[in-house]
Amino acid sequence: MTKETGKDRPKWRRRAEARPDEVLDAALDLFIAHGFAATRVEDIAARAGLSKGAVYLYFDSKEAILEALVRRSIVPVAKNAAEMARSAPGDPRDVIRMMVTLVAGRIGDPRISAIPRLIIAESGNFPRLAKMYREEVLDRALTALETLIRTGVERGVFRPVDPRLAVRNVVGPMLAHALLAGVFGITEGDGADPRRFVESHLDILLNGLAVEREET
Repeated sequence: MTKETGKDRPKWRRRAEARPDEVLDAALDLFIAHGFAATRVEDIAARAGLSKGAVYLYFDSKEAILEALVRRSIVPVAKNAAEMARSAPGDPRDVIRMMVTLVAGRIGDPRISAIPRLIIAESGNFPRLAKMYREEVLDRALTALETLIRTGVERGVFRPVDPRLAVRNVVGPMLAHALLAGVFGITEGDGADPRRFVESHLDILLNGLAVEREET
């Protein structure tokens, strides 16, 4: 029986296709801990266990890393919400309920809600980031929601509200909920349980949109 040498021993290697996600995970950890501006590409590389040059094989800049984080975690949520609006033929109230529950559930994850906060914080310094977020996330999700509200108005399910303004009434409380928890630390112990928030928001929203019924 021969002794296995270090030369003969098979080496463990990370799969190349997994490395971009390792870079993104490391970058998000550092962006959350130190902020986008204070994080260097070499810091991300060190945390991911790669060389700085290896990071640049996958992402050509720190801004590209943040864009990739948006595309990995936020864009799929917007696509799912838009698909719900497009493919669901039923009551628009039910579709809005599903959309709000989906989005609120996702932004309830601190590692996901951190990404829009980073975009907001850096949009003034990196307008391309804001443009990308608007085109790939906001335009997609808000247009779908606006269409649903307009459909509800046309069917007589909702009051004759301005759909473009109503969309802001839908999204605004959800953003505020995420910011109160993520920025100001108002968490579940302070009454911000995600499920209770969604129930409360939908109650106020859908009753506010509902057509007034004449008393008999």
